[in-house]
Amino acid sequence: MTRILTYRFSAFGDVAMIAPVFREILEQNPEVEIIFVSRNNFRDLFEGIPNLIFKGVDIDDYKGFWGIRKLAHQLTKEFQPDLIADLHNVIRTKILLGIFKRRGYKISVLNKGKEEKEHLTDIWNLEKEPLQHTTERYADVFRDLGIQVKLSHQYRQLAETKAGIGLAPFAQHRGKMLPLEKSFEVARILSKKHQIYFFGGGKAEVEILDQWASQIPNAENLAGKLTLKEELQKISELETMISMDSANMHLASWVGTRCVSVWGSTHSYAGFLGYGQSERDVVQVKDLTCRPCSVFGDKPCYRGDWACLEEIDIQKIVDII
Repeated sequence: MTRILTYRFSAFGDVAMIAPVFREILEQNPEVEIIFVSRNNFRDLFEGIPNLIFKGVDIDDYKGFWGIRKLAHQLTKEFQPDLIADLHNVIRTKILLGIFKRRGYKISVLNKGKEEKEHLTDIWNLEKEPLQHTTERYADVFRDLGIQVKLSHQYRQLAETKAGIGLAPFAQHRGKMLPLEKSFEVARILSKKHQIYFFGGGKAEVEILDQWASQIPNAENLAGKLTLKEELQKISELETMISMDSANMHLASWVGTRCVSVWGSTHSYAGFLGYGQSERDVVQVKDLTCRPCSVFGDKPCYRGDWACLEEIDIQKIVDII
C-alpha cells in the first residue's frame, strides 16, 4: 500500500473540488491510501471515500516556522507516509514541503497557473481561452508522483428522488454575487411552480433569507439550520441548485445535483466550474470585453458599474430551469 500525505487549508470551495479527484484516484488505484490534512470543519465532505483518511487540524495552532515544523513532525510520526502532495502551494505549505524534502520524501506541488490566470484576467486581453480545470491541476500533482488517473469530469447522482430548487444567492466577494433584488425576483418567479430552498451562512445572510421566505410562497430558508452533513444530503435531493461562483456550486457537484451558476467578474474559463457541470448552465454577460477581470471576484470593478452582474437578465436563469 502506497500512502500519500496531502493537504490544503484554504476556502471551502477550493477544498470541495478536491473530493471527486480523491474518489477517482482511489477507485483507479486500490493500492493507494491518501491522508488528507485540512480544516476540521470540512470533515463531512470526505466521508465515505474508500482508502481516504481525513486528518482535521486547526491550522492556527501551528503558526510560524516552528509551528509548521511541529505539524510536519506530528504528521510523519502518526502516518509514516511514502509520498507528499502539496495541493495548496502557499508560503505556509512551502515551508512544510521544504521540511519534508529535507527528510528525503518524494514531493509534488500544485501548479496554480498563476501567469495564465493573470493573462486571462487582463482586461486588455481580448482573446479569452479556457484554462486547465482546477481538478486536473490537482490530479497532475498525483500524476507527478507516479499515480495514474483519468478524471471522468462527470458528477454522480446520489439521490434517486429529486425535487425542489435550491438558491444560494451569496458569495464571499461582490464581484461574484448577483444583486440581491435580482436573486429575490428569481426565487419569486420560480416559486410559482417549484418549492424553493434558500442556502447561506452567517447571521446577516440568515436574517435576509428569513425575510425572503416570509415574503415568497413555497420558499423555505435552510441557512443556519443544517449541519454540513445534513446540507449535503439536502442538496443531493434537489432537482437543481442555483448558485453564484461559490462553494455551493461545488457542493452540488459533489453530491450529484445539476447547478445553474451565475458568473460576474469571474469566469468559468479560469478552471473553477463545478465538477461535471455544463457550460450550458452558466449564466453570464458574454459581450463585456473586460470580463473576467478577477480570478476570485475580489477586485474592484474597473468600470465602476458592475455591469457584469447588473446587466444579467434573470429571465435567462428562469428559462434554463
